[in-house]
Amino acid sequence: MNRIFVAAAFATLVLPVSAGAAPAPDAQISGSKNVKVTQVYQHALPGVPGKSLRGVLVEYGPGGSSPSHHHAKSAIIYATVLEGAVRSQVNDGPVKIYQAGENWTELPGDHHRVSANASTTRPARILAVFVVSDTDGALTIPDGK
Repeated sequence: MNRIFVAAAFATLVLPVSAGAAPAPDAQISGSKNVKVTQVYQHALPGVPGKSLRGVLVEYGPGGSSPSHHHAKSAIIYATVLEGAVRSQVNDGPVKIYQAGENWTELPGDHHRVSANASTTRPARILAVFVVSDTDGALTIPDGK
């Protein structure tokens, strides 16, 4: 299964947005600090009706962070650090620092408690590849919403 996500992550890095699916405008998650979120890719999954693949670039400025959140109810996410280091905690697991080239997976229903740049002086970027139902709305929902 991880091979599918690795291939999907690679595809989002080298392929342009598919025909008919323009990148989403930049989004700001309520409560975020020094973070830019841009959907860079969307494509229907062949042979899997109602599901699509979406690539989201998350750029953390120095000291940037996102509030505790969860994702669309169907979302499976494969996140890879492209630059810098990111501090992350999913569910009640340990808070971990992921360096460039490292990754983690989030499953439907997971709670992303910590999501932050591990540095106060350097930027960090991640590519989050979502496999999600087309009927789901927002990809990221801050706690309490």
